[in-house]
Amino acid sequence: MNVEPGLADAAQLFKVLGGESRLALLWLIGQEPRTVGALAEATGLSQPLVSQHLRTLRDAGLAVSRRSGKEVTYRLADLHVSHVIADALAHVREPAGAEGASEEQSRHQEEEPA
Repeated sequence: MNVEPGLADAAQLFKVLGGESRLALLWLIGQEPRTVGALAEATGLSQPLVSQHLRTLRDAGLAVSRRSGKEVTYRLADLHVSHVIADALAHVREPAGAEGASEEQSRHQEEEPA
């Protein structure tokens, strides 16, 4: 299926974002750069598990790291990542049938020929 170039890559991105722990880590490093230890403390996950998730996020191009001595600090790779997370959170927090959904439906109905 080749409907739109990039759909396969976008689907892979959503697979990586689909893990609650990875999404939480991205949200945290989107607030401020953090070390593995700080992320483990904030999430309650073990340091090895945090490191494993961060490796997946780095491999997917969502997070970047910077070493300073023995410490490695992680941050978001770019602002697109924070926008995806913010949009997803806004979407799940709005009530079903919210105003934006009805506006979207109206726009699609106007585009359809009668």
